[in-house]
Amino acid sequence: MVTETLPAAVVEALPKKGFLNIPVGKDVDVVAEINRLRKEKNAVILAHYYQEGAIQDIADYVGDSLGLSQQAAATQADLIVFAGVHFMGETAKILNPDKKVVLPDLKAGCSLAESAEPNAFRAFKEQHPDHIVVTYINCSAEIKAMSDIICTSANAEKIVNSIPKDKPIIFAPDKNLGRYLIKKTGRDMLLWEGACIVHEAFAIDKLLDLAKQHPHARIVAHPESEDHILKVAHYIGSTTGMINFVKNDPAQEFIIATEAGILHQMAKEVPGKDLIPAPSHEDNTCACSECAFMRMNTLEKLYLCLKYELPEIQVPEDIRRKALVPIQRMLEISKS
Repeated sequence: MVTETLPAAVVEALPKKGFLNIPVGKDVDVVAEINRLRKEKNAVILAHYYQEGAIQDIADYVGDSLGLSQQAAATQADLIVFAGVHFMGETAKILNPDKKVVLPDLKAGCSLAESAEPNAFRAFKEQHPDHIVVTYINCSAEIKAMSDIICTSANAEKIVNSIPKDKPIIFAPDKNLGRYLIKKTGRDMLLWEGACIVHEAFAIDKLLDLAKQHPHARIVAHPESEDHILKVAHYIGSTTGMINFVKNDPAQEFIIATEAGILHQMAKEVPGKDLIPAPSHEDNTCACSECAFMRMNTLEKLYLCLKYELPEIQVPEDIRRKALVPIQRMLEISKS
């Protein structure tokens, strides 16, 4: 139950701002308040690996898209606080229509999800009515509602292989992941031309120079990266897969080609190993790629959205019902 009321002006400004624009006093122990409120409200905090370290540290569960979907499907909490981007909060709401789902900042979007505009995708799908639509989870609820089955980077190969070989496939929205899957599975899939700006930001020339400076380092990459990055990688996998590889591989140095937030959890798992962020085209201070959308969430915004239970994720019921079917198919296949 919401225990606090908000000034009308703050509520009215929420759609434009995307978050509760309320100052948090310096005397407020945000961490202690979050811990108190989540117990009082029976709330669960789910966070993606790409969130800032302080949010990962306070979350009840930190994971990749598959793990987060599984946690959202299984939670007994009354309130789900999703520290991630908008499509992740939507997925949690699709799975939990009777629970309240809040996101610290509604404007925390996703360049990949935005690359698949619903009307354009509907027209594309209608041009290929005989195709099975396999959609990467990084998409809007509307796109999920037009899909036959959802996948994540952790289970994409398994999902594609589960489809009868005589069935043609549309894979959307990530063309880089799609091309990688074509090579892995041998399926000639029709790809939507979408991409993640973060994973396309890695500079191959800088990466090769960095590898020369660290000749014993293993290059670890996410399959959303471009093909020239994947060709030089020693391991390609989901965020969870990358963490497990770094944990289990005997090497002491690793160059990590994915969003830099993953380094926080990796460092916890392998404190004695050297983790080097892969360089991007931009000349930034950490020489790595950070998702501006993921960084829109802060500990203060998380505290406020837990306290006031806003901003809330809403999914129209007709879209939710349609989107639920392909998500459930993914979760069922992922059990085996």
